[in-house]
Amino acid sequence: MARKYIIVTGGVLSGIGKGVVSASIGRLMKESGIKVNSLKVDPYLNVDAGTMNPNQHGEVFVTDDGYEADLDLGHYERFLGIEMKRFNNMTAGQIYKTVIEKEREGKYLGGTVQMVPHVTQEIKNRIEAVEADVLLIEIGGTVGDIEGEIFLEAVRQLSTEKGRENFMFVHVTFVPYLRVTNEFKTKPTQQSVQLLRRIGIHPDMLVVRTEMEIDTESLEKVALFGGLDSKYVINLPDLGNIYEVPEGLYKMNVQKLIADKLSFDIKTDMKWNCPKSFRRDKIAIIGKYLGTDDAYKSIMESIFLCGVKKPELIDSERLEELDDEGVKALLSNYDGLIIPGGFGKRGIEGKIKALKYARVNDVPLLGICLGMQLMVIEYARNVKNLENANSREFDENTPYAVIDIMEEQKKIINMGGTMRLGSQRTELIRGSKLFELHNEDIIYERHRHRYEANSQDFSELFKMPGEEGEKLIISAKSDFVEAVELEDHPFYMGVQYHPEFKSKVGDPNPVFIGFVQAIEKLKNK
Repeated sequence: MARKYIIVTGGVLSGIGKGVVSASIGRLMKESGIKVNSLKVDPYLNVDAGTMNPNQHGEVFVTDDGYEADLDLGHYERFLGIEMKRFNNMTAGQIYKTVIEKEREGKYLGGTVQMVPHVTQEIKNRIEAVEADVLLIEIGGTVGDIEGEIFLEAVRQLSTEKGRENFMFVHVTFVPYLRVTNEFKTKPTQQSVQLLRRIGIHPDMLVVRTEMEIDTESLEKVALFGGLDSKYVINLPDLGNIYEVPEGLYKMNVQKLIADKLSFDIKTDMKWNCPKSFRRDKIAIIGKYLGTDDAYKSIMESIFLCGVKKPELIDSERLEELDDEGVKALLSNYDGLIIPGGFGKRGIEGKIKALKYARVNDVPLLGICLGMQLMVIEYARNVKNLENANSREFDENTPYAVIDIMEEQKKIINMGGTMRLGSQRTELIRGSKLFELHNEDIIYERHRHRYEANSQDFSELFKMPGEEGEKLIISAKSDFVEAVELEDHPFYMGVQYHPEFKSKVGDPNPVFIGFVQAIEKLKNK
């Protein structure tokens, strides 16, 4: 079978779920017995997503090989159940950087370097380097964006070179409902399709996103103006959760439509082990990136995949303004707390107040990355009486630097891609709760940090499982402390790595399973 390509573009506006639709189509292909892989194209000039503010762009998703990517790669991992790598993401910054470097090295033999053919050829080279029987390419942004035009031109060229019969263009668009006139308005979608056609791309399928199910007449109008058979115009209204999308597309026979267009045989069964019922546990994420719900996307999805409705966000700066009684009054409404990762000192004292509340009141708590580091700080201050204990990230002159910068990070100035990143070998300590959750001696988890617990200078804070004394238990280690927990507490665990990046549909990370089970156990007492 000749290699096939499914190109997913977006129109009208951003944020309509193009990444979820793409990942769902990929899952349909995988369930159909096809070897599928994905490539997410981000037209921004950043080389990667590592330096982006989560308030503006959502979380940074870290791959096994240490690449900092857009959060959409998380959708692909969770939906497809395969590990994404750095080659699964392409940014305009990477392409232009490579082209300019080649020009400086004289690799264009003195020729005038242009968008066509040099930039488009670099894009096509990157596309062809990804191995798959069917390659799913999602082009970020919306049709008409200046920065995305060159990528659309590149895939148009590629479809001509590789044969149009091997390409399927899927355009995800939005049809708003105008309540004043009680009708769906298809004009924005018509114009979006016209923009694509002017570029030289004729969509083979339209996925029409709506707030509610659209009427047949409106869909037929979209098909007419798009020049498509109406069976290739798929309505995808808002659903209860994003994990219903693959089954929804399957019921609409999307996999068969794609297979017919691309001329390959598929299996017809669909196995999709996503949550169908949910517990009523109330979980809060004590965060400081509240500009978008996507800032803690993988954590929220990990909890959701454990069968619990998504956590609520609480501003850690709000907690800073409250005394202990005020913190208790607010947080007592929740069954469990999560302290996530992050950078910078803003909101840190609010997180520490939440940690003290959870520790003292036996509330299940999970600390992730920075969250684990703050658990050490809170314990040093409030249990071991090390006044003003802190991390050097927040206070260079702290008298007790219980969290310090990693040795290899001290001379690094460049902020992009220079942290401890990606999958790292971690030894779990037998006798700990963390070991019980995994039941393995060695695990590999993803990291993204510059600082670590200073166990060498502050041994009075830590002990191994089974040792005597009031200390934090070290439950995992590598070259440094990877995880801590408290005995005689329902669940008080911190991990230096990011377990949320390993959660998949039907297989959430054991840390989240243990956290949710601890909440359920307390509620059932």
